[in-house]
Amino acid sequence: MRIVAGEFGGRRLVMPRDARVRPTSDRVREAWMSILGAAIPGARVLDLFAGSGALGLEALSRGALRAEFVDLGTASIRALTANIEALGVEGRCEVHKRDAMRFAEALQPGAFDVAFADPPYDHEAASRLVALFRRTPFARILSVEHRATLALPGDDTRRYGDTALTFCYAP
Repeated sequence: MRIVAGEFGGRRLVMPRDARVRPTSDRVREAWMSILGAAIPGARVLDLFAGSGALGLEALSRGALRAEFVDLGTASIRALTANIEALGVEGRCEVHKRDAMRFAEALQPGAFDVAFADPPYDHEAASRLVALFRRTPFARILSVEHRATLALPGDDTRRYGDTALTFCYAP
């Protein structure tokens, strides 16, 4: 896994040693960032179910101002911390070892500009997160990676093989 583009383009990332972590492919991550395009520079970014932190770190590489990462797994936190240190962005990052859904439930409206979420496919978190966002839009944009066969009530969904990205926009 590597950073696709921007300031850290081509830099390799450490992956968590955890079979439950499913990394987002470079192709899907590139498409994801292209769709968000102008929303990234200067943004306050949230990376839920962060794993290695590839999404938030990609956003930082493309000009995001700050990134907060949330994951509960010890192996993920270890890999994420190593990646933040390797890129030298400690001052622009905050890491939370917490349940991502509980973290999101405590957020206020507009807490972030862009939120990324890559929950486990065999978990109902994607649907719950979209429902939570509709009640409390904690970012201007929520984007969720999920199984392509799962229909989420978002504003825009793009499919890439067996993966889909759904985007929800705050009112």
